[in-house]
Amino acid sequence: MTRDLGRLSAVVDLAGALIRCPSRAGLDDHEPVLGVLEDWLTGRGLPYRRQHDDARRPVALLVEIAGGRPGPWWALDACVDTAPYGDESAWSFPPAAGDVVDGRLRGRGAADSKLAAALFCHIAAELHGRAGELRGGLAVLLDADEHTGGFGGARAYLADPDAVRPAGMMIGYPGLDEVVVGGRGLWRARISVHGTSGHSGSRRTVVGAVSRAAHLVRLLDTGPLPGVSGEFPLPPKLTVTYCHGGEGFSVVPDRCEIGVDVRTTPGFGARAAEDLVRAAVTGLDAALPAPRPTEVTAVASWPPYRLAEGEQPAAALLGAAAGQGLRVRAKTAGPSNIGNLLAAEGIPATAGFGLPYEGLHGVDELVHLADLPVVHTVYRRAVLDLLTG
Repeated sequence: MTRDLGRLSAVVDLAGALIRCPSRAGLDDHEPVLGVLEDWLTGRGLPYRRQHDDARRPVALLVEIAGGRPGPWWALDACVDTAPYGDESAWSFPPAAGDVVDGRLRGRGAADSKLAAALFCHIAAELHGRAGELRGGLAVLLDADEHTGGFGGARAYLADPDAVRPAGMMIGYPGLDEVVVGGRGLWRARISVHGTSGHSGSRRTVVGAVSRAAHLVRLLDTGPLPGVSGEFPLPPKLTVTYCHGGEGFSVVPDRCEIGVDVRTTPGFGARAAEDLVRAAVTGLDAALPAPRPTEVTAVASWPPYRLAEGEQPAAALLGAAAGQGLRVRAKTAGPSNIGNLLAAEGIPATAGFGLPYEGLHGVDELVHLADLPVVHTVYRRAVLDLLTG
């Protein structure tokens, strides 16, 4: 028990139990960690059900607290799968410790985001007893397929015909100083670059696919990108993220594949990103002809998004933080997050506002528990404002 946190010690106890169930994405069976949550929810009479992906694998738990009066539903989200441990010998404590030392909850998932999952479960339990006075309802999504990048829990929730579509969502990532209210989008593609095969020692000179790919990388790296425009505070960005081609030393390769990641903005969206990449490809094929034209295959596209600070649920969360005397910055993130997926569905989302942390996705992951009371108060106040306003 964590006695100095009073009744919130129970939040830490649940988070510790979740940490002690390894749930590394792609490595561990998630049944144990879902089982811990199901036992806890069942013991408190909270209504929940599993969410499944297309292969019928369980990817999340969905808790639903229906209010007694009409109104919109709102959602809290926290992942209960985690990043891998990495080099366990580099940790100064076991990655699945789940214990409290010097006011810090230790172990993989403490920051991202098992403590938030435990906190949101307790908020749901608090509101369950007064559901009749609430408008709309509260959903709590406990996602076990977030760190794969597939966001299977969120996708299953949005596809669930029995779930009420939320008017907005607050995602429980850690960090006390910022609330993410927007993010750049993305457009990603695989590019197949072709060339003429041959022997590397032949008298006949041919331009191989790797050499052509290198030329394309230079064209992409120097492509014209606009700067910051309008109210969105970040510019677009293009990155070549991989280059695969060739075998051995004596063969001139006839195919090379590169990956391109373009971070988009409201002023430079997916169409502009694709046009930029295809212009570079056209330039390559004109400058260095090959037996086959270069092929561009789009593989992912998410829109950029940004909430105004007065837009819900950002207004409720920022207002509740200000009510506790906290100076919390509204941030537009460079990396994409689950908020982009939700934006594509027309659902506004915030990400972040949680406990101070160390070692997220690295070694010695932990959160500092001293601010748990104020974080609990802020989320509880924000949720109540949304459900009673």
